[in-house]
Amino acid sequence: MAVSLNLYCNEAPNEIVVSCEAYGDDDDDNESDHCSVDYDDDLLINLFETEVDQMLESKVVSSRFHHSIVTARKDAIQWMLKVHCFYRFRPETAYLSINYMDRFLSARPLPQGKGWPMQLLSVSCLSLAAKMEETTVPFLLDLQIMKPRFLFKPKTVQRMEVLVMQTLNWRLRIITPFDFVHCFIARISSCFSDSHQPNRLCHLFSLASDLIINTCIAIDSLDYPPSAIAAAVALWITNHSVDEQNLGHLHNGVNQVINTGMVKKIYKVIEGKRSSLKLTPRSPTCVLEAALLCKEIAKYC
Repeated sequence: MAVSLNLYCNEAPNEIVVSCEAYGDDDDDNESDHCSVDYDDDLLINLFETEVDQMLESKVVSSRFHHSIVTARKDAIQWMLKVHCFYRFRPETAYLSINYMDRFLSARPLPQGKGWPMQLLSVSCLSLAAKMEETTVPFLLDLQIMKPRFLFKPKTVQRMEVLVMQTLNWRLRIITPFDFVHCFIARISSCFSDSHQPNRLCHLFSLASDLIINTCIAIDSLDYPPSAIAAAVALWITNHSVDEQNLGHLHNGVNQVINTGMVKKIYKVIEGKRSSLKLTPRSPTCVLEAALLCKEIAKYC
């Protein structure tokens, strides 16, 4: 299966392609990037300020997707995560694809009683997310695997991509929990010498990536600041409770306050699911374990 290097949906067969074996070279680089944490206070301040603007924009959209969409959304997420796992995409790609879909559904209704609009939206959101995060992106036809109910021509997906981008006001580069979580884990771990070691941090970062995706499926992530999601995940991963002191460690030196109430709500969701969340270190063959995700999605959506 070929992978296009062109990130603008050009499906011409004479484009330069690269073997799927190229996927195998990215894992070590991604892992080393995650284990190298260099957040200064100015960068963290900028993240918080951008997050505020992002949340204000999301509040303009007052409606959420109709209850009749819930089942279709669950199936769509399950399909996207299966494809995500097959191509060994980055965790950020999974988060963005779900975020794009939920933001679109919050702003624009889909035709009822038909299965193909949701499938088309799923393909488009996953494709856009991959283009934002991945260095190699499959052709649009190659992206439609894992037994989708419908198969769309590339031009159809491209038109839907444009509609999605227009509906999202072209805001595809957003602040996510991944922008905060590595910094938060490193900061909370630095306060406790037993955790502040490179190998230990890499292990925690890997667990946090899976937990962020599972958490965002379980909650309406559009209602929560990414920093609150990251804080809850970081505290749970490092076995710390949600209190003012621990939250203070996360944003120490930064004149910003993480919403304690929201962090507690998310933390309780994680606590309630901890018996079924059998988190494992990052797999050498897949970022997210397909069997675990497919089993848990039905419970979370």
